Amino acid sequence: MNSNIDSNAWLDAVKWDADGLIPAIAQDVHTQRVLMVAWMNREALALTAREQRGIYWSRSRQKLWRKGEESGHVQVLHELRLDCDADVVVLQVEQLGGIACHTGRQSCFYRVFRDGQWVTVDPVLKDPNQIYEHKHE
Repeated sequence: MNSNIDSNAWLDAVKWDADGLIPAIAQDVHTQRVLMVAWMNREALALTAREQRGIYWSRSRQKLWRKGEESGHVQVLHELRLDCDADVVVLQVEQLGGIACHTGRQSCFYRVFRDGQWVTVDPVLKDPNQIYEHKHE
């Protein structure tokens, strides 16, 4: 493991919002498709780098959320990027199981704007009731 991960300098370079969060975009490392957008706090970002997997901050549950902890659809980190304003991160990930969305789809971005309405264009790959025992991520 790179000892620079344990230093705080790289985390200090991030411009956290007023709530101590930064938007995190998960993108498929092979297809470049945007899979989802979530939030990270300092601890989630540090753990993502250390564990080499997508770990986020759940605003609704107010706790760390390791992607795939309930569904098994883990995001293996390939690359982590910080944008020019230092206020958004992009995670290049391999999405295990091919499903990133709690609806059972490949991506959370499965609706396209056409003729004045949102049209669902991506199929459900697996019924969410079969993925989750009790509640959605």
